[in-house]
Amino acid sequence: MTLKQRYEGVLGYFAVAQPNPASELHFTNAFETLVAVMLSAQCTDARVNMVTPALFAAYPTPAAMAAATPAELLRYISSVSYPNSKAAHLQAMAQRLVDTYGGEVPDTMEQLVTLPGVGRKTANVILGVVYGQAAIAVDTHVYRVSHRLGLSRGKTPTDVERDLTRHIPAELRYKAHHWLLLHGRYVCKALKPQCAECPIAAWCKSAPLP
Repeated sequence: MTLKQRYEGVLGYFAVAQPNPASELHFTNAFETLVAVMLSAQCTDARVNMVTPALFAAYPTPAAMAAATPAELLRYISSVSYPNSKAAHLQAMAQRLVDTYGGEVPDTMEQLVTLPGVGRKTANVILGVVYGQAAIAVDTHVYRVSHRLGLSRGKTPTDVERDLTRHIPAELRYKAHHWLLLHGRYVCKALKPQCAECPIAAWCKSAPLP
């Protein structure tokens, strides 16, 4: 099987089975999306969704969050992973939005990665989810699934992002992020991949032979 055939098979399956994939995080605007994605780093979406309603109610805008202290934010997010550093990053991120971007979430990679606590993965999520750009974020799930399927041999998330971008049509990149992420979360799990139940095993380089 060629690499082109592998991509066509995987993308073709998901395009039919999951034509409109979406994030499992809960948010209603660009600022809430950015906060939720920052909190989701090395944390489950379910846990993040438990803390964000109260957090968003208390700090609905960048200005409100910028005016808070990290200690005040920590009270709302103490149950997520790395709460102390995330609280500090959220306050500093909100402050930079107010000071530099007029309280608006930027729409370019170059600007987004200047925000405290925002790396390339988070920035790509914002570009795809909020602004509909042809961006594909590579988190641990996307990285693992891409390697197992044989879509990339990249040694870093940036390498994998480059491979996926090269082979996935622009109009499908935002969807492909969700397809691969959700597949890794529920089927191609890190410790116990469910190969026997995998609907794309026919195109997987790592699937056991029948």
